[in-house]
Amino acid sequence: MNKLEEKTAKPEILAPAGNRDAFLAALAAGADAIYCGLRQFSARMEAKNFPSSQLESLVRLAQDRGTRVYVTFNTLIKPGELEVAAGILNDLAYRIKPDGVIIQDPGVRELIRQTAYKGEVHLSTLANVTFPDALQFLKKKFTVDRVVVPRELNIDEIKTMAAACPTGLALEVFVHGALCYGVSGRCYWSSYMGGKSGLRGRCVQPCRRLYTQGKEAGKRYFSCQDLSLDVLVKVLNEIPEIAAWKIEGRKKGPHYVYYTTRAYRLLRDEGRDPVMKRTALGLLERSLGRTGTHYHFLPQRPQNPVDVTRQTGSGFFMGVVKGPSGKPFITPKEELLFGDILRVGYEDGRFHAVYKIRKQIPKNGKFYLKSVAGKTTGKGTPVFLIDRRETALTDMIDSLAGSLVERSRAPQRKPSPFPLRLPKRTRVRMASREFSVHRRYSMEKRSGVQGVWLSENALSRLPSGAVAKSIWWLPPVIWPENAEALRRLVDRVRRKGGRHFFLNAPWQIGMFSNPDKMQLWAGPFCNLTNPFALKAIANLGFIGAVISPELGADDILALPNQSPLPLGIVVSGNWPLCISRVVSERIALEEPFSSPRGEQAWASRYGSDYWLFPNWELDLKHLQRKLEKAGYRVFIHLKEPVPKTVKMKKRPGIWNWKVELA
Repeated sequence: MNKLEEKTAKPEILAPAGNRDAFLAALAAGADAIYCGLRQFSARMEAKNFPSSQLESLVRLAQDRGTRVYVTFNTLIKPGELEVAAGILNDLAYRIKPDGVIIQDPGVRELIRQTAYKGEVHLSTLANVTFPDALQFLKKKFTVDRVVVPRELNIDEIKTMAAACPTGLALEVFVHGALCYGVSGRCYWSSYMGGKSGLRGRCVQPCRRLYTQGKEAGKRYFSCQDLSLDVLVKVLNEIPEIAAWKIEGRKKGPHYVYYTTRAYRLLRDEGRDPVMKRTALGLLERSLGRTGTHYHFLPQRPQNPVDVTRQTGSGFFMGVVKGPSGKPFITPKEELLFGDILRVGYEDGRFHAVYKIRKQIPKNGKFYLKSVAGKTTGKGTPVFLIDRRETALTDMIDSLAGSLVERSRAPQRKPSPFPLRLPKRTRVRMASREFSVHRRYSMEKRSGVQGVWLSENALSRLPSGAVAKSIWWLPPVIWPENAEALRRLVDRVRRKGGRHFFLNAPWQIGMFSNPDKMQLWAGPFCNLTNPFALKAIANLGFIGAVISPELGADDILALPNQSPLPLGIVVSGNWPLCISRVVSERIALEEPFSSPRGEQAWASRYGSDYWLFPNWELDLKHLQRKLEKAGYRVFIHLKEPVPKTVKMKKRPGIWNWKVELA
């Protein structure tokens, strides 16, 4: 595609699909492309997702109608899953034949090179490509076709990313759907509370729960409204590097998929027509999502997506429970249709229940709520319409379903090229090293080597001569607005003799004009979990890597024997629950807040980001000798200033050591 064609091409309306009916609803709505997941290695494992035989038929139907299909392969891969992952990639290549795959783990890109898959490769927002220099580096060194940019970017930052986008690389931008509180790829909250990692597609959404701080009890301080750019998307039409407008929602039903897809097609194609614009807004209002927010999209008028005074339950708000406790009812603000699904309350609430409507209920009529599984329903509890099947939409889905060709007897795929060519292990001869990482230079530790988070404050306070001895840590997120300032800090460190850096996204190596002259390690926020990811990191120019602390014991102990690089591990300290670009106006920084189970945490601000820390430390120090015997050579302690009001709790800090990461 030449530049003229790029400027005149419309961005794809990219619709989500978590099950067959949602996929067909996207087709009925006129989606240009659909993204969906298989039963494994999908970042929305709570969606039903697709068996390969069913997805094969759906992909053929979509492609016959001119609709592209992208398959999500966007979770972290554990060492023991590599052959299974390779088999699925070959299945995609020989049977399903999607137009592209969406990946997060750098190891999957290496894995693709050993399989038959030859389609497009898109880099998920979970890969945390957040600043312009990363794009040039990716195209040159990593070879992907498209990058999904973070939801947190405003329009000026999106334009900055687009201006830096090299020929042959496209951008994908979220325009609608659920917002995570944490930055994608930088949330460990769910994993920290019990092994269910968001980076593995199994988040239990602790950010949606009730928390207490001070005298304010039971507030949803971290539960976000949905992103909804609605009429503002017209600005994106002017940016040729944007190949797709992405709608989030693979756990949503066909009603949501159909309404949002139709709305954004109208806004893209006929957004200048006032009548069509109002029609599109009406579709979005009735799409059964949460209350919408423009978030950061307009830099002059940013909207905080966290508002404890508003409902953040998914679905269309239909009213509250009324009547006596023995005979509760609602008077719906809209007509209820046969087959509608209602949710009463929130999943973590006392009165949570789900009801299926068995007969039509008129607007402002009465629908009596019978007890579900012995649960009563409390007066004043909010009620949401979370899915519906209008007759017209059902008829469209049924008509498309009739066009599906059963492919259960399709020819068997060609044999996978096993055994996989695992990276050649490097015999590590370096002596073991141990150091702590601080926010500023720690005078009591001045006699030894230490790590320091790179910032203007830290660099300006450093004593003369200490720069070259220190190990500099780049932040886990670099936004376009602070990329240039950080690059200047890197250059100042380099001019003062500093050579040792830990980078916390692989693409941060793009900040260095001469990386081969530096001592660059991949830090723990690179989320490295398998030998192919470590090989990818080595190919990018890193001389060592710190593995993800999310892994369990077996995987942690196995990796050094499979690694082409020397490995490090975080053995103690304050690991964050998540990193966010926003905080509720009702949350006091440096003050504890707690969950209903008594788990405490606090929020601190560093630069433009907010870090949430639990009041207990990660602690694998007692396992350090075992880890060294397994082959680890660098042992890291993360030290954060703990607020005086926070009381640290004594509890085992082994994270997932005894729990296999789900």
